[in-house]
Amino acid sequence: MKTPTAIIADDEEPMRQLLRARLHEAWPQLQIVAEAANGVEAIALTGLHQPDIVFLDIRMPGLSGIEAARMLFNRCHIVFVTAYDQYAIEAFEQGALDYLLKPAGGERLKTTCARLQARLGKAPDNIERQLTQLLAHTTQRKPQEFLKWIQAQVGSSLRMISTREVLFFRADEKYTRVQTMEGEVLIRKTLKELEDELDPKEFWRIHRSTLVRVDAISEVKRDLRGRQMVRVRHSDEELEVSRGNTHLFQQM
Repeated sequence: MKTPTAIIADDEEPMRQLLRARLHEAWPQLQIVAEAANGVEAIALTGLHQPDIVFLDIRMPGLSGIEAARMLFNRCHIVFVTAYDQYAIEAFEQGALDYLLKPAGGERLKTTCARLQARLGKAPDNIERQLTQLLAHTTQRKPQEFLKWIQAQVGSSLRMISTREVLFFRADEKYTRVQTMEGEVLIRKTLKELEDELDPKEFWRIHRSTLVRVDAISEVKRDLRGRQMVRVRHSDEELEVSRGNTHLFQQM
C-alpha cells in the first residue's frame, strides 16, 4: 500500500513542529512531505507533492486556510487546524469538515487520523458548499469579545489572572511566560493566539517574542547598541523593541 503523505500549513513554525510531532505519535506511517507558512505556499506545495492530506491553519497571512481549501478540496483531503473559535467550531460541527484544535493532540487527533485513514484511496468529498458557508460564517461574525482572563495551571490548581494584571507576555520555548506584579506563570497558549484574542489598544506586539501592556510602560530608551528598550512598572526587565515595531513609539 502506498505510504500516505501530507503537508502542514501554518504561519508559526513552532505550531508546525508540534503538529508534526503529534501526528508522528498518532499515525507513524503518515509522511509529512512539506511545510508551508501561508496559504499561497500550501497551494504551490500541493501542486508539487500531490499529498493525500493537507492540514491548514485557518488564520494565515495573504491567503487564509479556508480560501486555500477552496482551491484544494478536490485534489486532497482537507483538515483545518485552529485555535478555539466558537463561531468556527459551530460551523465545523454542522458540516463534514475535519478540524483540530490547537494545540493538536488527544482523542480529537486520534479520531481525525482514523477518519482520514478510512478515506484514503477514495476521492475527496465535495465540500465546496460547506467551505462557502464557513467562509461566510467567519467573515460575518459578531464583534470580537477580547480576552479578559488568563487560565494558568499552577501545580494542581487552576489560577485565573485578569488581563488587567498582566505586565507583559514573553515566548519561552514551548510555553508563554505571563508576567504580573506578583510574579510569573507559564501557559501553553502561543503569542499569536494571545495577540489575536487581546485588545490591540491594550497590548502591543513589540517583538516577535513579546507582547506588552501599553499602560504598564514606564520608559522607552535606546541602549548602547541603538536598540529601543522598554521598561514596565513593577519590573526590572528591559524588553527589546524589534526594528519593525519602532514606529509604535515615534510619538513617545
